Amino acid sequence: MNLLLDECVPRPLKGSFLSHGHSCQTVPEAGFAGKTNGELLRLAPDRFDAFITLDKGLPFQQNLANLKIAILVVRAKTNQMIDVLPHVPECLAALDSINPGEVRYVGL
Repeated sequence: MNLLLDECVPRPLKGSFLSHGHSCQTVPEAGFAGKTNGELLRLAPDRFDAFITLDKGLPFQQNLANLKIAILVVRAKTNQMIDVLPHVPECLAALDSINPGEVRYVGL
């Protein structure tokens, strides 16, 4: 699966997904730095299967009707690697069954 990591996700988390066979880029690596969430969700489906974010409000701030990308929202205590890393196994399991247009929450 081709994954896009939001700017709020710790960059080192990328390695956790790459080591499990996923392709993965951060928002800046994809050339989307500074884009609003709405812009990201319009641009990303052309290149990515899933968008991983820590922004719990994203599904409520955006119109997700007809969304063509899966969204995985990680609910961690903070956006520090020590708090996000324990959720990777649950993220990987969710990615095995998530569908385009679906929003899935993992974590707290």
